[in-house]
Amino acid sequence: MAKVELKQPIVEEISASIQDAQSVVLVDYRGLTVEQDTQLRKNLREAGVVYKVYKNTFMTRAFKDTVFEGLTQYLEGPSAVAISAEDATAPARLLSEFAKKADKLEIKAGVVEGTVYDAKGIASIASIPSRDVLISRLLGSLQSPITNFARVMNQLAEKGGASAVEAPAAAPAEEAAAETSAAE
Repeated sequence: MAKVELKQPIVEEISASIQDAQSVVLVDYRGLTVEQDTQLRKNLREAGVVYKVYKNTFMTRAFKDTVFEGLTQYLEGPSAVAISAEDATAPARLLSEFAKKADKLEIKAGVVEGTVYDAKGIASIASIPSRDVLISRLLGSLQSPITNFARVMNQLAEKGGASAVEAPAAAPAEEAAAETSAAE
């Protein structure tokens, strides 16, 4: 069997992984201990991120004619790739957090939703909270005024303030009616 035939399935595997990917991040993993690498893989797997080490030539062939082609310029030295099809910021966020603990892990570059970013760009994307956190914050900010309104209404009801609120509103209407009847 020719060497090309042995390599083609690996290129196809990478191509299939990146086909529906929202983000792809390249890292240099040199210097990580086995324990650190195992922990990194576990963290990424729990977040639904695929993390694998491939030869640069395989990744170059798989990235060709895709939105990830801009990453080929960063494929020097040992490279691992983290791919996420669900959360666009997950690989950047998790790898940046892990790089703080393991200074040997170096983020090279990445593509997030079709845009190529260098290491600094990926670091800024890592500061963006996950989609679930952003949605919960939005719902919390939408819920806050409604909750405050419900508390005010509850306090008024407890004090028997519903009739007190109506009484001042009725008084000006009665005064206006008395003034119009006096004017006639």
